[in-house]
Amino acid sequence: MTGVDGKQARLATRMAFLAAGFGLASWAPLVPFAKTRLAIDEGALGLLLLCLGVGSVLAMALTGILSARHGSRPIIIVSGLIMAVAMPFLAFAPTPITLGVALFVFGAGLGSLDVAMNIHAVEVEKASDRPLMSGFHALFSIGGFGGAASVTAMLSLGLAPVVCAVVSAVVVGVAILLSWPRLIETRADEGAPLFAFPRGIVLLLALLAAVTFLTEGAILDWSALLLTDAGLVPLSQGGVGYIVFSLAMTTGRLVGDGVTARLGDFRTLFWGGLVALAGFAVLLLVKEPVIAIAGFVLIGLGASNIVPVLFRLAGAQKSMPSGLAVAAITTTGYAGILMGPAGVGAVAKLVGLPAAFWGLAGLMVLVPVLASTITAKRG
Repeated sequence: MTGVDGKQARLATRMAFLAAGFGLASWAPLVPFAKTRLAIDEGALGLLLLCLGVGSVLAMALTGILSARHGSRPIIIVSGLIMAVAMPFLAFAPTPITLGVALFVFGAGLGSLDVAMNIHAVEVEKASDRPLMSGFHALFSIGGFGGAASVTAMLSLGLAPVVCAVVSAVVVGVAILLSWPRLIETRADEGAPLFAFPRGIVLLLALLAAVTFLTEGAILDWSALLLTDAGLVPLSQGGVGYIVFSLAMTTGRLVGDGVTARLGDFRTLFWGGLVALAGFAVLLLVKEPVIAIAGFVLIGLGASNIVPVLFRLAGAQKSMPSGLAVAAITTTGYAGILMGPAGVGAVAKLVGLPAAFWGLAGLMVLVPVLASTITAKRG
């Protein structure tokens, strides 16, 4: 680690994950307000969310090239600050076009930050010679809980959405600036390709990562509307679903290393997938608000350790270099969390939002179904 000790590097990585989760989740409670402000339907909102996803995926592809040339450190700093600057515009953009542009820029900053911080996390974990990835991702979940909870609380107190967005932007910017001097210098292997499409068993790992992240993205962007449209909570409390989901996922990840050590990768994936499926059933079938919202708890607990296990399996497989496998799965997974919700909007316009969530449950079935295949075959 160049000029930075291991403890400081771990702290900086955690702050980067915290900032990314906080910034992303701060947008969730603002979605219904944006829909109301612009007087648009679910289909139009889905197209706007696609702007966020497109910006993210394009930035992810560029981040690989920039990381090879400059390392992950400057990209974490620049992309985090771009995301912070874009956040207030999400709350007052007066037209669909301006909101689409703001979402594109916000998504570009977030997507670039996501890839860069995972590259940085891999290097920090290697230098530490002990598992750290679950803990880093737990900080993303903690940030998600903090972002959604703080914005929901401010909205419930009557603060304007733009004020909430500015406060969240300041939190993200401060976290990134504090991490700046503690980030390590990283360099990609000049002889390795900048990106590789997944192949072999990595294809299945990437598929499950996309499904899991898609579920998280859909809950981020659509849970508030799902609850408010069903009359389960008032508009100002729409973010409660993502709050409890984030809290459950955070708890699951904080204890995830111990759980996986006891159960093993197969049972962690198999039972985690089944618990998440049970959560979808509770959420969509029960009409009692408290019990229905508890469905988000089950989804969060079930899905919490799926992605860390997938990253671990990517490092152990032999189909392609582990570093390239992790990069491919990261890009595919985050493409799911950022672009998938636009598809949910399109489906919701045709058959309704509850039916679209049933579709997510159908995709989640792949996790327990494929758990044996991906844990038994590493080559």
